[in-house]
Amino acid sequence: MSKINVMAYLKRWRQGEIMSEVIVDVRERDEYAIQHVENSINVPLSVFGTVAPGVLNQLQDRKIVFMCHSGVRAEQAKNMAKGLGYNQEHEYACYDGGIVQWIKSGKDVVKGKSAGSMPLQRQVQLVIGFLVISFGVLGMWVNPWFSVAAAATGFGLFIAGATGYCLMAKFVAMMPWNKA
Repeated sequence: MSKINVMAYLKRWRQGEIMSEVIVDVRERDEYAIQHVENSINVPLSVFGTVAPGVLNQLQDRKIVFMCHSGVRAEQAKNMAKGLGYNQEHEYACYDGGIVQWIKSGKDVVKGKSAGSMPLQRQVQLVIGFLVISFGVLGMWVNPWFSVAAAATGFGLFIAGATGYCLMAKFVAMMPWNKA
């Protein structure tokens, strides 16, 4: 079984059948801090390859249920876990619809201090999109040299994707509205 229907899961949870299962939330730390399922374990997908082996070793006899925002990253984490060689030791599943479906079904989540704020990754996407559009328009109508700034922004995004280190994310994280 690769996907779990949230309503069926909750029914089994209420009946006490799920004590051997653990929810591993693979959203990023800032997303997890905003809201998460109680007693879930946060192992962000961005560090999954390095952190997951230690977590999975501790959960050898339990079924692992991966959760993310909507289900895409959970499926990636499940495949990564199998690739790490833990497919014989664990039974894996992913929530169908992720935490979005969990909340839609009326189930409780633990809400953090920053509930209602936008996840850091979305903030970075907005800033980079704004910069590229602004520099592109300025390059067309004011001075062609602004196009160089648009290209530099795109290059920075490329480097962030290749290395996993995003200077823009570090900068946006320092903004006052992102301080806890």
